[in-house]
Amino acid sequence: MPRSAMPEARRGWFGPAVALVGAVVLFRLALLPFAEAEVFVDEAQYWLWGQSIEFGYYSKPPLIGWVLRAVTELAGSDSAFWLRAPAAVFHGATALILGGLAAELWGRREALAVAATYITLPLVSVGSFLISTDTIMFPFLAVALWAWVRVLHEKSGGAAVLAGVALGAAVMAKYAGVYYVLCAALAALAMPAARPAPRHAVMALVAAIVVISPNILWNIQNGLSTFEHTMDNADWVRDPGAKAALNWGSLGEFFGSQFIVFGPLCLGALIWAVARWKRQEEATRLLLWFAVPIVLLVCGQALLSKAYANWAAAAYLAASLVAAPALLRAGRLWIGASLAIGAAFAVILPLATTQASHLSLDGKTLLLGRYVGREAMSTQVFELAKMAGVSTVVADDRDVLADLVYRVQGQGVSSPAPEGVAVFAKPQPGRPPNHYVQHMSYPGGAGEVLFVTAQAGPPACEGAREIGTLQPTQGAYRKRPQAVWLVPGDCWAD
Repeated sequence: MPRSAMPEARRGWFGPAVALVGAVVLFRLALLPFAEAEVFVDEAQYWLWGQSIEFGYYSKPPLIGWVLRAVTELAGSDSAFWLRAPAAVFHGATALILGGLAAELWGRREALAVAATYITLPLVSVGSFLISTDTIMFPFLAVALWAWVRVLHEKSGGAAVLAGVALGAAVMAKYAGVYYVLCAALAALAMPAARPAPRHAVMALVAAIVVISPNILWNIQNGLSTFEHTMDNADWVRDPGAKAALNWGSLGEFFGSQFIVFGPLCLGALIWAVARWKRQEEATRLLLWFAVPIVLLVCGQALLSKAYANWAAAAYLAASLVAAPALLRAGRLWIGASLAIGAAFAVILPLATTQASHLSLDGKTLLLGRYVGREAMSTQVFELAKMAGVSTVVADDRDVLADLVYRVQGQGVSSPAPEGVAVFAKPQPGRPPNHYVQHMSYPGGAGEVLFVTAQAGPPACEGAREIGTLQPTQGAYRKRPQAVWLVPGDCWAD
């Protein structure tokens, strides 16, 4: 698989790309302190994981927890800014890595188009103000793709090891990184130019397994916790006869959402490239093999059950390398329109987060309602605990628990919990439904505790006294009121 660009054509892209990508990253970081979008439930959970460094956690591999622990330790603060700041930086790094690969395959113009396209994708704009496992996975996945192309180009053992290590690191961020193993195998079956030397394939695979082996061992020692949660996301696999069904509405919803996730013109360019598959050069066909199978797999999941909009996110690294050059070659109007759409999203979304507490189209419902109201709920719970004279709070709603624990344990957070308050999850039988039940279930004790519940009806124990119901008119709990009770400390004793 020969290189598509001569050395002189690949020069001169890095400086302009760094300037462009750096400007976008700095813009996003500059607006973060003004964001009214509060720490989301997943962000608070990822931060909590990092407070105890392990090789795995309840629902995800460990890398995001490690990253947040490192950043907050260096910053000396667990505030929302420091939880989210790595996101913009990781996406900036990914844009430059993809740009580098585009430069090697085609040249300077394509490299700049790819870097500019990726850093302004709607997916990336959202992922730059909310920390997620996709964001942590992306730069490692991009390095793996770059190194694998090197393996095919140069027959390099060193590149094979790098590809394996980078892929392993990507999987340690999110199991979706495993898609690339399937993609590489399918490409090798379909394209002679995509077939590595057997020893290089083995070297890459062994390197990846070595990197992810601590997480595999952790799962074995912890009842396959993360694997079980992953299976829950594809619940039809456990009982296909009862749970699998053709859900065309779900498929349509998922596929339609991809026009927003990847951008309408980028997705259109990707579909056009697939339609003209046989006419594509080898490099483009190889990249399509690292994008299309992922989208098709998640479409299958959506058809049989459900799929969230970001579940095919791993496809859009290679897809950016297909779409941006295709739009560039189609003419300035196409690439210009695509970048204009992306740039508009990249500007509007961060600005919208600074108005999250009152941004509404109808004057009634907040556009970003799910990202506000969490702090206020926690503050009200702490105030009720103080008024009741108790220092222990038990809750059964994961969202409530995430924010309460964050404000109890976090340093430098807004609206911290009063001194001496302890937060626990309500004990539940069977397999724990979340990290908090798994590791922070209330052990029982003397005296009364404040119980916050999303369930209707009184707790199943004698002596429970209802204090009231917290039912905000806006925000994350607008449709999820929380009842507050005083209950005996042995309420959930066996």
